[in-house]
Amino acid sequence: MEKVRFGLIGIGAQGGAYAGFLTETGGFPGMPAPKCPPHCALGALCDNDPEKEKMCREKYPEIPFYSDWKEMVASGNVDAVITTVPHYLHHEIAIYCLEHGMNVLVEKPAGVRAKDVAAMNACAAAHPDVTFGIMFNQRTNKLYQKIKEIVASGEMGEMRRSQWIINSWWRPDSYYQQSEWRATWGGEGGGVLVNQAPHQLDLWQWICGIPTKVYSKNINGAHRDINVENDVTMQVTFPNGATGSFITCTHDPIGTDRLEIDLDGGKIVVENSLKATVYRLKKTEDEMNKTVSMMELAMLTRGNSAGGGLFDVEEFENQDGWGYQHTTVMENFAQHVIEGTPLLAPGADGINGVNLANASQLSSWLGKEVDNPVDSELYAAELNKRIAEEGKFPVRD
Repeated sequence: MEKVRFGLIGIGAQGGAYAGFLTETGGFPGMPAPKCPPHCALGALCDNDPEKEKMCREKYPEIPFYSDWKEMVASGNVDAVITTVPHYLHHEIAIYCLEHGMNVLVEKPAGVRAKDVAAMNACAAAHPDVTFGIMFNQRTNKLYQKIKEIVASGEMGEMRRSQWIINSWWRPDSYYQQSEWRATWGGEGGGVLVNQAPHQLDLWQWICGIPTKVYSKNINGAHRDINVENDVTMQVTFPNGATGSFITCTHDPIGTDRLEIDLDGGKIVVENSLKATVYRLKKTEDEMNKTVSMMELAMLTRGNSAGGGLFDVEEFENQDGWGYQHTTVMENFAQHVIEGTPLLAPGADGINGVNLANASQLSSWLGKEVDNPVDSELYAAELNKRIAEEGKFPVRD
């Protein structure tokens, strides 16, 4: 096999962009179309909307089209599928594909409920010869890769605290009115935690570790006529006792994207996912705490703008484009299928972000701190209460 032929299930905004990537005919609005990765090709398209079928047959006349994704899986025209469908459907499609020997790349989030994602992961573990990945395209960001290496190496000591403010997700009413399933408990399974922020939830845990405790204040329909959370303030505790906060919303048109990681030996700050500044203390904070006098403190802090003898500074940036990050995940996935190259984003990792989102929701619903992961059946029951109150979609088993 020289190329992996991808079948796209769901030709909405995301699936349509992926079709453009794989044919070099387009991409996300306002962004240049990246080249199709060398080991990737578009094998087939699938959607149950007649209008999408009409559009696909006109735009991609040589690409097979299916209205039934199971027929596409069995067609012999594809070597892998990408699930660009509503979140509740990811695990259903992935499990079927895995059981039928079809490689599957799941769009984020891996699912809405941790119990569904756990079932998907168990199925993948039972079929190790089938490739299972997730579209965590932000893991391709060289900036975050380098930060992960720094933190994991221990060169700056243990993490003490981390906070991420990611409010650069402004969405007007027109966004939520695109489809009836958007911003609903029964159709989408939540708001900003399952739609916009999963990449940061993944990166935060990928770099800093998985929190064990979560307390969250979530506001549903903040300044928007929607039922689900679009304003989240989460406080967490990491296994080593370090604390953290994660703040996100969709009603801030100016927006902030700032990650901070405090460590024994310094601090890492990332602005807008583009520029990182690493402050390396010349002595650890523990050493300074035990030895620095008040006179020395005044001298050190006065000179902080230039390091002042307190720390050294390293800066680096990332220049990757948004679409190029998606195609990098596709290429890595294809190389794994063909050559066994290690996956940058294994599908099993998707449960970490879902667990944290579930914990945030459950904490807010119950008004108390919860363990992470939470009792998945309790979360599912509480979610069903909200689906029933909403009255738009049936509750889920």
